[in-house]
Amino acid sequence: MSSTSAFPHGSIPQQLPTRRQFLWQSGGGLGGIALASLLQQEQLLGSQPTSHVIHHPPKAKRVVQLFMAGAASHLDLFDYKPELVKRHGEPSDFGEPVEAFQNGLGPWLKPVWKFQPYGQCGKMLSEVVSDLAPVVDDMAFIHNVVGKSGVHSQATLLQTTGFDRPGFPAMGSWVSYGLGSVNDNLPTFVVLPDRRGLASNGTKNWDSMFLPSQHQGTVVYPSREVPITDLFPSQHGGYVTDEGDRMGHQLLRQLNQQHAQQRDGGPQLEARIQSYELAAKMQLAAPEAFDTSDEPDHILKLYGLDSVPSEFPSKINPQEETIEFGKKCLVARRLLERGVRYVQIWSGNDNGFPRRNWDSHESIQRDHGPLAQGMSRGSSALIQDLKQRGMLDDTIILWTTEFGRMPSSQGGTGRDHNPYVFTNWLAGGGIRGGTTYGPSDQWGYKPLMRDQATQGYDIHATILHLLGIDHTRLTVRHNGIDRRLTDVHGHVIHDILA
Repeated sequence: MSSTSAFPHGSIPQQLPTRRQFLWQSGGGLGGIALASLLQQEQLLGSQPTSHVIHHPPKAKRVVQLFMAGAASHLDLFDYKPELVKRHGEPSDFGEPVEAFQNGLGPWLKPVWKFQPYGQCGKMLSEVVSDLAPVVDDMAFIHNVVGKSGVHSQATLLQTTGFDRPGFPAMGSWVSYGLGSVNDNLPTFVVLPDRRGLASNGTKNWDSMFLPSQHQGTVVYPSREVPITDLFPSQHGGYVTDEGDRMGHQLLRQLNQQHAQQRDGGPQLEARIQSYELAAKMQLAAPEAFDTSDEPDHILKLYGLDSVPSEFPSKINPQEETIEFGKKCLVARRLLERGVRYVQIWSGNDNGFPRRNWDSHESIQRDHGPLAQGMSRGSSALIQDLKQRGMLDDTIILWTTEFGRMPSSQGGTGRDHNPYVFTNWLAGGGIRGGTTYGPSDQWGYKPLMRDQATQGYDIHATILHLLGIDHTRLTVRHNGIDRRLTDVHGHVIHDILA
């Protein structure tokens, strides 16, 4: 190799400029501004770090979104309808033309499980989600949420991004962009998918799109031997060593710097550099965050993780769903403790047979049962755990799904899609617990007051409000339009605020 090569044989320059030096060497200007921002974050300019966007005093500073992929039935879990019990088996008569997704206009179908009141608020819950009883007084239920589509992909995007078509940032990305990070070693936005695969739309549900790429969700599978893909070099074959990996990072850093010095710079390059730097830091921080072996026995028992078998039955079953969902909820709590702003937890993957999601066209009892038991145990444990640590007061928990299911039956034991009304619930960070807001009609088919329905935009606006953000002012200009999470809609639901 020529002696004029930038990298003589077997060597890597040992005295590379630091990131701070590199920014100054870039000629001041934006580099100096960026350095000033970094110094401020490190509290080296004599002032405390400030949030990127705060419009009013916040009640919360982090969010957990629980998403039930496939469309969970409000009627069988949270929204009790005595009229369905009374009319069970009778021909369904909605009093108006009804557009079904499939052939779901069979006889009225009563709730598959019995309901009874829980907590001081007396909230009626299905017995299949009775594990939520200890925290029901911390929860606010919204029963008049409406969607725009009965198609899984569109409806899921509407709940995760605020738009029913691809191309827009996820709510977690907006929160990351608006508030910034409170830790140096972990992502601001972390996604815990279903172990069986991704839900409808795949990674579009947590993409940053036109926001800088460091705000996209980082995917983690807590139950896998390697929770984060490609975070660590593969040891297969012994070709990669720790020293070689270190030298590779060092070389990559120098190449990035040389590339930037030859150009004017820009947000895309800067975001990519930040992503690589974060990945390097995660190699040290992530293993400890995802390792739950140091949790005490009473915490493992709370989440249903005190007795984990070596294998599970091939059929969907409550124990497996409890352990898998509980593990994600416990990891979520550990991430929140370490400064992660937004955690998205998924239950259910995209369509397939047998069902491994909430899309229970054939049998509510078969599919919803195990999933609901696992979800309610893990969710309840998360709320209780955060509360006992003093973290629930500034952590928002949001439970949602893409739409609901019909009060009429499909095939006798299943339910068809119902985008006309469904349920969300929230807890924590500024939410008034023990609250039920926005009733659905006697069948659970549409909102009781159709002109006062709640939309996903309103849920998003309320969460941003609790985080100290005016949803109409958190905007980014893209393709000549000032885009925001709530599009041109949304109002804060003050009735559920403490």
